[in-house]
Amino acid sequence: MNEYSKKILKVPTVTFVREQDQGKQPVLDVRNLGIDFGGLTAVDGFNITIGPTEISGLIGPNGAGKTTIFNLLTGVYQPTRGSVLVNGIDIKGMPVHKVNKLGIARTFQNIRLFTDMSVLDNVKVGMHNDIKCSFFESVLHLPGYYKAEKRANQKAMELLDFMGLAEFADTKAGSLPYGVQRRLEIVRALATNPSVILLDEPAAGMNPSETTELMHQIRRIRDTFHVAIFLIEHDMNLVMNVCEAIAVVNYGRIIAKGTPDEIRTNPAVIEAYLGKEEGDANAEG
Repeated sequence: MNEYSKKILKVPTVTFVREQDQGKQPVLDVRNLGIDFGGLTAVDGFNITIGPTEISGLIGPNGAGKTTIFNLLTGVYQPTRGSVLVNGIDIKGMPVHKVNKLGIARTFQNIRLFTDMSVLDNVKVGMHNDIKCSFFESVLHLPGYYKAEKRANQKAMELLDFMGLAEFADTKAGSLPYGVQRRLEIVRALATNPSVILLDEPAAGMNPSETTELMHQIRRIRDTFHVAIFLIEHDMNLVMNVCEAIAVVNYGRIIAKGTPDEIRTNPAVIEAYLGKEEGDANAEG
């Protein structure tokens, strides 16, 4: 059991609540979520509740529906059924930018940076929720524009420094090493002032030392900015050591929920990843 799982309390809804989050409204409350593409059901009956400072994981075999779920949670896809509440507000029918403004930010499995822009400008793009400057102030370069620009630069540099990226501020994002680009995407997500950050395979392409550093950074982000983190990841070492609760999906449905210790020994999870032994299958017949 990792040290961050010790103070997780089970509640009757099979949800996990940190002591610090007891009695507080969840930042993410997903109920009976599902989506069909034509005659194919991609996600069905997905339920999860995430507290204000929880670190949770979503795992499953390739093609299990994990990224589709993230697309539903962020408004990229509209569900066929069910609901997604962000800070108590149903996001049904909302465009992505409004969902983001409610407090949900994400990174992507395939990095989506503005490669020809500087690292600093990539972070500032994420501050659209926070910059208070009118169109006319911006076009005419009135005093309000310069004040907003100064605040944006200062906040962006603080975030870059927090993630150890300040030295790259003037570097083009596309020229950064892959692992650094991954960290920059997290900084840009933080720049939107989120309540919950969805990380889609944040350790993809990282070497072991970078992955270990990412584990520490995820905890620091939660503890410093008091945000929830919900991540998809195939690196089981990262998942088991940083997540406090884990949901496992297969064929678009949750097959298990629990602490890392419960998930690593769950027979349904082992079967989903490894398949049944031939002897087991024959025994069932």
